Amino acid sequence: MIKHTALTIAGSDSSGGAGIQADLKTMLACGVFGMSAITAITAQNTTGVKSIMQVTPDILSDQLDMVFTDIYPEAVKVG
Repeated sequence: MIKHTALTIAGSDSSGGAGIQADLKTMLACGVFGMSAITAITAQNTTGVKSIMQVTPDILSDQLDMVFTDIYPEAVKVG
């Protein structure tokens, strides 16, 4: 049963081994309801990063606003 909430603010890793994807997997494994605000989108795998696209400040701000006005996080992880 999930009893706690946390927000991760980080980049997205298309291979799933780091960034938002890894944070959300870890939170779930610890019984925490994880939410995210994505700062960048990457094209990467275990051998390297091919490209990075930053999200605009407006989109990041909107993501944070939507999280904080609905399911308020008890903890925030950055990076």
